[in-house]
Amino acid sequence: MDKKNIKVNSFKKRAFDVTLSLVGLIFTSPIILIAWIIASIETKSNGMFIQKRVGKDGKLFSVYKIKTMKKVEGVDTSITSANDVRITKSGRFFRNYKIDELPQLWNVLIGDMSFVGPRPDVPGYADKLEGDDRIVLSIRPGITGPATLKYKNEEEILAKQNDPKWYNDNVIWPDKVKINKEYIKNWSLKKDIEYIIKTVKG
Repeated sequence: MDKKNIKVNSFKKRAFDVTLSLVGLIFTSPIILIAWIIASIETKSNGMFIQKRVGKDGKLFSVYKIKTMKKVEGVDTSITSANDVRITKSGRFFRNYKIDELPQLWNVLIGDMSFVGPRPDVPGYADKLEGDDRIVLSIRPGITGPATLKYKNEEEILAKQNDPKWYNDNVIWPDKVKINKEYIKNWSLKKDIEYIIKTVKG
């Protein structure tokens, strides 16, 4: 793909993101507010989860999500499985219906994220990619995407493993990188819309 087409596609993708995220925030802001209040009460802390994630070009940004987990002494890992003791009752509901992801519409609006793309990870994954794999860092991370859809039951998959972190790092993560590379090389707005529809349908 030549540089002119790359610029045109980048503009189309960004224009789509800004328009849809603005509309999304207008309609979902009451849900976000209610979820934030519930999460604040149940976790006895700020119900908005803010964490540094790796974004476009490897730059860190703050991702916003509704808090779905509480602190549990002795449990300190970035890998979450379905039976994780840190997940709250409301958190399980929010995660099942993707309500916890709604604040990321703000990330999309301000340009940290896109609707579709590789999921933003904590440092130690995408920022460590080498060679051709670093193409994953050439676009904004997304709320959803082909890898996210394939592993929509990732927490259940990890819950069945004897060593969830090893399975994530050696099986799931490399496959996600492969899927995301193909997505970037064969991007189209039509496919983005299809991924969003599939995500909403569940």
